[in-house]
Amino acid sequence: MATSPPKPELNLNRQPILPHVGDTTKPFWHEELHELHDHRSSEALPESTDILIIGAGFAGVATAHHLVEAESSGEASKLSITILEARGVCSGATGRNGGHVRPDLYGHIPTYIKRYGVEAGEEWAKYEIANLKALKKFISEDEVDCDFVLTRTCNAYTNQKGADAAKAVYDSMKGLGYMEDVDWTNGEAAEGVSGVKGAKACATYTAATLWPYKFIIHLLKKALGTGRVHLQTQIPVTKVTQLPAGDFVVETPRGSMRAKKVIHANNGYVSGLIPEYSASIVPCKGICSRISVPKTASLAAPLVTNSYIIYTPDGFGLDYLIPRHDGSIIVGGASHTFRPFKEQWFNNVDDGVLIEAAKDYYDGYMQRTFRGWDNSGAKVDKIWTGVMGYSWDSLPHVGDVPGRPGQIIIAGFNGHGMPIIWLAAKGVAEMIIKDKPFDDVGLPHIMKTSAERLQKAKNGPEGGDIFGAAH
Repeated sequence: MATSPPKPELNLNRQPILPHVGDTTKPFWHEELHELHDHRSSEALPESTDILIIGAGFAGVATAHHLVEAESSGEASKLSITILEARGVCSGATGRNGGHVRPDLYGHIPTYIKRYGVEAGEEWAKYEIANLKALKKFISEDEVDCDFVLTRTCNAYTNQKGADAAKAVYDSMKGLGYMEDVDWTNGEAAEGVSGVKGAKACATYTAATLWPYKFIIHLLKKALGTGRVHLQTQIPVTKVTQLPAGDFVVETPRGSMRAKKVIHANNGYVSGLIPEYSASIVPCKGICSRISVPKTASLAAPLVTNSYIIYTPDGFGLDYLIPRHDGSIIVGGASHTFRPFKEQWFNNVDDGVLIEAAKDYYDGYMQRTFRGWDNSGAKVDKIWTGVMGYSWDSLPHVGDVPGRPGQIIIAGFNGHGMPIIWLAAKGVAEMIIKDKPFDDVGLPHIMKTSAERLQKAKNGPEGGDIFGAAH
């Protein structure tokens, strides 16, 4: 019997994967950059810090926020916290996303149920719902100016085979308690309910939308205001070395500093510093755009109030979409157009160049997709790309890095971090403050990073679930 050639060993001394340097495609969310975008708390790096967080996106900034909040409530002694960001604040996946806070109630859940059991699948769905509720509570109580809107999200299926398969999944899962929020519409009524041309079925449930950059800036401004958090932007981390005493030397192009703990919150770039994750979390590009309607349009476009996932007629792709209060639309996805061209998106960190196979896909999108938009004159006025951290098994990696004491990871969110990260970051903060293991901080056990998961990805087919080949 023929055997597969052995996989090459990991190069533990390879150069780190760093974000693209130079001009990048500019997301709509960055139209008005905040004064903190390129902030440095001091001219020079601090000599040392208790907690070093790599990455100033949602995962890194939320972790800093929860650490500071725990301190202010008297749960912990004062810790010094330093955030190092390779570019500007929220310049990675969070600042380039589609504005969704959309729990996954039954998309990946059947896969999790099949692999880990019903209890684990239901726990995950409830966890994402809990994240949405916790975010809403915080944004309301803290009066965060981030255009947060609690709404309904709509899954629209424009392919009959896909609609039938989704209905079968819905029927198999509707006995789970959280599914009572899902409203299913089948047949001819689906197009009227969803507003999507040719819809064969649709399902709606509670979700939210927001301006991600404004939200992160609010968290960061509040954390910096405590005086406990130090921020250094435009400083990539190039190496992390543990000393015999247990603390770390963190190297950057602007010098080095010491840290007692290191949190890897740089998502798609983590394997540059912890190369054992190279098969488990892969940087993958996506594309997103803003579509606006000219004020001179002959007919007003119908109001869109839901957020959407729209499955394409060919059954191979999907688009995600949110409406903005100014009448514009943020829409991304289009993966079915570029998946065959692996070099354009897989293991690719160049967000300075659009994905060639998808760059024209959203021209005329609203006219061909939604009822009543035919004569709207809607057109793309902004298009950008971003780098996400896709995981081999569709789950993030959170917890202590195996074999690297004192280092914690919170990464690999598969372009779906907004309904996951808030409580995951709170759990990471609790691990540090209360010196608790991952298993004792109330997070779903299937997101725990482990040597077993790393080994499975290393030995398995390249990309795993990214190419539909895991397990």
